[in-house]
Amino acid sequence: MGAAIKLRHLRCFVAVAETGSFTLAASRLFQTQSSLTATIKQLEEEAGLKLFDRTTRRVELTKDAVWFKTVAERVLRDFDNALSDLQAISKSQRGHIKIAVAPSIMAHVLAPTLSAFRRLYPDVTISVYDQGSDKIERSVLDGGVDFGLSSPLNNFPDLDYVPVLADPFGVVFPKDHPLAKRRGRLTWSDLKPFDYVGLTDDTGIGAILARQPELGLLDRAENHDHASSTTSLYALLHLGGKISVLPLLAARTSPLTEFEFRELHEPLLTREICLITRHLRSHSPSTQRILEILMATIKSSEQIHGAKVL
Repeated sequence: MGAAIKLRHLRCFVAVAETGSFTLAASRLFQTQSSLTATIKQLEEEAGLKLFDRTTRRVELTKDAVWFKTVAERVLRDFDNALSDLQAISKSQRGHIKIAVAPSIMAHVLAPTLSAFRRLYPDVTISVYDQGSDKIERSVLDGGVDFGLSSPLNNFPDLDYVPVLADPFGVVFPKDHPLAKRRGRLTWSDLKPFDYVGLTDDTGIGAILARQPELGLLDRAENHDHASSTTSLYALLHLGGKISVLPLLAARTSPLTEFEFRELHEPLLTREICLITRHLRSHSPSTQRILEILMATIKSSEQIHGAKVL
């Protein structure tokens, strides 16, 4: 960044790029339009490039400026996140923690962690977001949450993924389903005769299964029902006679606990649950404390309903 270019130049540039209007951007930034126009002009002069094409209806980025918008957004996001970290430090125990977590981890891992943390630090407020893997990773990446707990989906290079749990996949079915009468180990090939409900690929569970074509689930991908969460999966399974495939912890999460769960073999497939944080980001004291309690909670249980502690 040139010496004459300040953060205010980048904020003005991004605001105009997003709104397509100097009037709307000035209103968003609580500036006069003349002041905003002057700031953009300074930025263009320093860059030596024209950044916007002005038409009668809209202001659009020039071809040379399109890539710069991504860079400017990243610089502003990193600065704002760093400032938030400093503010969290200054607030000490009176901070706020934001967590994004996969539904199947909520009851088994996060709930006991929050109980232990609240007893020790009652003045720290907490926001918990129940999300799928894609949204969890993007929330951590954008600084919307302090950390996430989920299976990896996008594997963004700017995020750190630390494996903490692994649980095996199995088949879920109503108690009166024909599979309930089977004895011995169940294999993936045993599922072929039955109506299947799958989770969408933007969920961590759905993405793992989509990467395993040899299991045979994709052979009928266009001919089976889909759910975007375990909550909607519960509703579809209640239509009767259908099965689904889930990791153990997801199957042991209410309301799915009313269905049968049998581990699947040939092959034995497991899901890895990771602690997801932003690379090189320093945590606030409050976040560091809850992470310590989280890891202690996981390690204190040799197995969580049969899941393996990593």
